[in-house]
Amino acid sequence: MTTDATRAPVDGPDPAGPDPAGPAARVPRTRGAGGYARYVAGKVGGAAVSLLAVLVTSFFLFRLIPGDPVKFMTGGRQVSAEQLAAYRKEFGLDLPLWQQFTDYCGKALTGDLGTSYQFRAPVVDRITEALPNTLLLTGTAFVLYTALGILLGTRSAWRHGRLGDRLHTGLALTLYSIPSFWLGLLLIITLSVGIGPLPGLFPTGGMESGGEEGIAYAVDVAHHLILPVVTLVAVEYGQTLLVTRSALLDEMGSDYLTTARAKGLRDDLVRRRHAVPNALLPTVTLIFINLGRTVAGVILVETVFSWPGLGGLFYQALSVPDLPLVQGLFFVFAAAVIVMNTLADLIYPLLDPRVGR
Repeated sequence: MTTDATRAPVDGPDPAGPDPAGPAARVPRTRGAGGYARYVAGKVGGAAVSLLAVLVTSFFLFRLIPGDPVKFMTGGRQVSAEQLAAYRKEFGLDLPLWQQFTDYCGKALTGDLGTSYQFRAPVVDRITEALPNTLLLTGTAFVLYTALGILLGTRSAWRHGRLGDRLHTGLALTLYSIPSFWLGLLLIITLSVGIGPLPGLFPTGGMESGGEEGIAYAVDVAHHLILPVVTLVAVEYGQTLLVTRSALLDEMGSDYLTTARAKGLRDDLVRRRHAVPNALLPTVTLIFINLGRTVAGVILVETVFSWPGLGGLFYQALSVPDLPLVQGLFFVFAAAVIVMNTLADLIYPLLDPRVGR
């Protein structure tokens, strides 16, 4: 009697039959609904603790910045001590630090991030106004450098050691090591200001020239968008390329790829259907981290190109210092990254059933 025959009465047949969808589809049955719920609860709980830590850190960290926001609000004018005291009372700066902290936390939990010193407007309103501009810039760059990094990383790994692989890897490493603000300044000098007989082809900064409407306005914004997007794509695509290439190289020696080739599958089908999907787990992590950064924007790039987004607003608030605005932006930036990392953790078990067991 064979081993399978003796085992069948003990284990019994699988009532669900073979699962053609692969191991990812068997996650709920392997782990169980309760196990996955505990996994989700643990990740969500950890994210909540991280958000609370960010809330506390954002309050105390930026109070170490030198400068008096009250003197900024006076515009450098000579004012009396009574007027300075009135300003401090208006914004709650006359209260003890512990009371300022409790007020800040209590309001933040209700969605109130305070009132900006320099704009005299709710911080939430200022963030809401600048957020679409940041999403336009960093979102466009995110889509481009993610697609470019995955495509070139896959091709480099599959043609490991060839001339194309060495060129792609060397260029990616070089651009990834260049500071984004320095590359942005070079592009402004060469393509905006112009060098010698070469005229400037693009605006030096800003989001629009003004006075345009309809399609002309969209074209004008796209014209201003080119240089900052090129800067971000050039600096960021190399990270995705290198991670994708490394993960795929680790998979290329696996037995299941040899089996797929032995069955007669073409090389491109082996790569697309088998190797790439199993190598995407590290890339998924990087994609979600970068997706969280699209909300934060890139402070230096937005500052160099005078882009009116959250990054430029953060730089402007730091120079005051506008404590409520700085705290609110820092919390939003950190919250976006934490939320995206948590979503990546929750998606992992759908890609790899071994995660979270």
